[in-house]
Amino acid sequence: MQASATPEERLVALGLKLPVAAQALGNYEPWCIVGNLLMISGQFPWIDGELQFKGRLGRELDLSEGYAACRLAMLNAIAQLKCAVGELRHIRRIYRLEGILNVAEGFHDHPKALDGASDLALQVFGDRGRHTRMIFSNPVMPMDSFCLVYAFAEVDLSALEAK
Repeated sequence: MQASATPEERLVALGLKLPVAAQALGNYEPWCIVGNLLMISGQFPWIDGELQFKGRLGRELDLSEGYAACRLAMLNAIAQLKCAVGELRHIRRIYRLEGILNVAEGFHDHPKALDGASDLALQVFGDRGRHTRMIFSNPVMPMDSFCLVYAFAEVDLSALEAK
């Protein structure tokens, strides 16, 4: 793929379509811009409002399912980014991803599952998708979801102000 391709063109080349950005499930904002920093609230692995991956990695889910869940949650995070800035080219950089994963006791390969989110960020944003990362594990997740993925990005304020 050409380095000059837009994130939207890269999504098409990957055969992916962005979902509609999910609404908040409570009294919070799905995204917020402070200065030139865009923060995305945790995103579930949804398809059309239906949670796709439930349970614990290493118990109900295997590593390939965990990877797919994190990738899908990241696709939903990218939908929120697009909702916030209009066009993904206005994202200067994804600088941090965080994942909260539902992991069975004794399972230790969960960083490989979160690679599903990291790999998609790199595929869609190229070098602008290189990020820091943190993984948390939680023994009880909302709706028994396997994961939540959070994204933090720097935005091009001049492009947003021109809108």
